[in-house]
Amino acid sequence: MTKLTFLGTGTSQGVPVISCGCWVCTSEDSRDKRLRTSALVEHNDTTLVIDSGPDFRQQMLRENVKRIDGILLTHEHKDHIGGLDDVRAFNYTSGQAVDIYAEERVQRTVKKDFDYAFAEHKYPGVPEINLITIDEHPFRVKETDIIPIRGRHFKLPVLGFRIGGIAYLTDFDHIEPEEIEKIKGVEILVINALRKELHISHFTLDEALHVSWLVSPGQTYLTHVSHQMGRFAQIERELPPNTHFAYDGLVVESIE
Repeated sequence: MTKLTFLGTGTSQGVPVISCGCWVCTSEDSRDKRLRTSALVEHNDTTLVIDSGPDFRQQMLRENVKRIDGILLTHEHKDHIGGLDDVRAFNYTSGQAVDIYAEERVQRTVKKDFDYAFAEHKYPGVPEINLITIDEHPFRVKETDIIPIRGRHFKLPVLGFRIGGIAYLTDFDHIEPEEIEKIKGVEILVINALRKELHISHFTLDEALHVSWLVSPGQTYLTHVSHQMGRFAQIERELPPNTHFAYDGLVVESIE
């Protein structure tokens, strides 16, 4: 069985957006409160986090996460790596470095942004990070097999991941047919859908639904949703069967 908890389902600014008084940002519905996009995946006694954005600490506390076996990074933008300093807490409780799985390009940004964690003479208490290089080839964490899925985020190559019966794609604006084949018929597809209007670097709602149609999963959950999409209670009713807007704290499971 694979279990995925949506730690955050919002854009780089989150929802509500600072200083915004729009209809969505002023909603009292908890499903319209979106932290930066991230997910907790549990499979075969392996606990993984996909992306560690600025809300990482809050997300770990909210879900009462006691240990992790690694963090998978989709790409290097700040809303996906900005919380890596807070892995220090897991260093303290486990006595070990935290494994971070990322492409070499992404690792270079992590080393630049958190240079103090890689210094020759480290300040006491800095995060202990073990960088592990991944690419488009499948890899394993403990007893869990992970299949990277290549996508494009404007001009930036990004990775999604298939873990068990769940495929997780965020910050995509394009995916090639051969990558679709890797996730075709998956039980659960998680895919980004920023808004209804065209965007330069993210799938729109219609584009995400088209990819879902190509993949033909059992269920589709839309994430990385902006305040421009509308309120959850309204937009959820507009979706086709077996398709849902995700929200923070939602848990989904596949039998694979």
